[in-house]
Amino acid sequence: LFEHFNYAQQKKVPVIIIMCDQLRYDAIGKFTPNIDQLKNDGVSFKRTYCASPICVPSRASFFTGRYPNNNGSLINGWQPADDHFKEVKSGTPNLYEVMANSWDSWHVGKQHFLTQDKIDKDPKSKTKWITDQTYKQWLKSLNIKAPGGPQFKAMLPELTSGKYTYMKKYSTPRFEEYKPGLKYFDDEYYAEKAVDVIKNYKDDQPLLLNLMFLSPHPPYNIPEPYFSKFKTSDLAIPDNVGNWYPGQSSLQLYNLTGFIGSRYSRNEWTEVWPKYFGLVSLVDDEIGKVINALKNAGLYDKALIIFTADHGEMLGSHSLWQKMCMYEESSHVPLIIKFPSDFKPAFKETNDLVSLVDVWPTLIDYLNINVNDKTDGESLVPLVKGEKQERTAIFIQYDGNGGYGNNQRCVVDGDYKLIIDTFKDEVFLELYNVIADPEEKVNLVTDPKYEATTKNLIEKIRQYMSNTNDLLKLPDNLYENFLQHYLFKNKSSDDGD
Repeated sequence: LFEHFNYAQQKKVPVIIIMCDQLRYDAIGKFTPNIDQLKNDGVSFKRTYCASPICVPSRASFFTGRYPNNNGSLINGWQPADDHFKEVKSGTPNLYEVMANSWDSWHVGKQHFLTQDKIDKDPKSKTKWITDQTYKQWLKSLNIKAPGGPQFKAMLPELTSGKYTYMKKYSTPRFEEYKPGLKYFDDEYYAEKAVDVIKNYKDDQPLLLNLMFLSPHPPYNIPEPYFSKFKTSDLAIPDNVGNWYPGQSSLQLYNLTGFIGSRYSRNEWTEVWPKYFGLVSLVDDEIGKVINALKNAGLYDKALIIFTADHGEMLGSHSLWQKMCMYEESSHVPLIIKFPSDFKPAFKETNDLVSLVDVWPTLIDYLNINVNDKTDGESLVPLVKGEKQERTAIFIQYDGNGGYGNNQRCVVDGDYKLIIDTFKDEVFLELYNVIADPEEKVNLVTDPKYEATTKNLIEKIRQYMSNTNDLLKLPDNLYENFLQHYLFKNKSSDDGD
């Protein structure tokens, strides 16, 4: 609980938040020199997880510091019957509105922070909004086509209200060149607008820039030179790409992840990987432009810069596509915080467990922001100063894409991750040691040696659900029922033709 801060005590430093969309944690490295520069200059939180592996709820948790059940944003919400589940509850304090009182607040890029208060549509908003709609209006004025189109989509079933199945179109991993070129690509536009904000900045108030890139989110309609930049041989493609493991939740076949992802072989996925990394390289170059602009304006050393992603991308791992699941490729995200040069962290990287709900309370703490609000996250400032973190577990939830359903709950506690996957009345359990088995190939739930661990983590999830007034209800005897119905079926998955 952070309260009773005085505005005069605030640290008036520039704050730059850069978020990519659908960036795998393991994509950072060889092909991301500009992100690596931030990493070298800052602190890398190597075990960071999103609060929900889908765009709107993840961003809602990021900007409010509250888990989805507590802020009200559970799904992306394209289905009319469930669209009320997409918005943050009215009156919930958030980073934009609180910081705009003392910072020169800008949003540039994808706008998927949805609130009942419609803060991005409020004419009284102190934040200046340059969004995907701004970009599309610019393209329309030039009579130029935006990236994407119906050729990048396929039909699939979507559970709505936990009861009804509708057909919906969503993206596939199809790829082709974006012919209008880089000049008209969305992230080029956002980077140029962000650079303009930095160049034109007047220091009457400290700058707050929330820069929300779309890449490397599909569609894979990519401008040159990035469309052809990589070959399969350039990449180390993980073993779990194109493979479905015996202990993997069969309920993923009811979700977009498996319904589309399982159609493609490993060989087909290896053709997609270079296109994904083309987008990764593109967005890294755009981030480089913003870093250079900050340096030229004399703001880089003064600024608190946060780099992250809203969630990851399966990209064929576990034969799955997109996010919307709890595996590492989907829920494990990069988080780098570069502090102002007068602050000296105790380390450069840490393996402590961190959630994206921790970012807002970290800003509250470090900047002495005046907000009387209880967050679910914890400030990372004590950890960065070298103090021991008491928390051992963090939680992740998923409640659907366009409609409410296909619910999943997850806890990461120490080395272990427990996943509870549901479809209507059916429940599937998965337990992984994510340190010893980072590609999550071996589900430990059916091993008697892990009975106590499984039951303990189930209870932690139940407690989380109770504490956050979860709409989802789990059946009793979860563990015993799972073993009864799935123990032998997983061992005989090749039976029958």
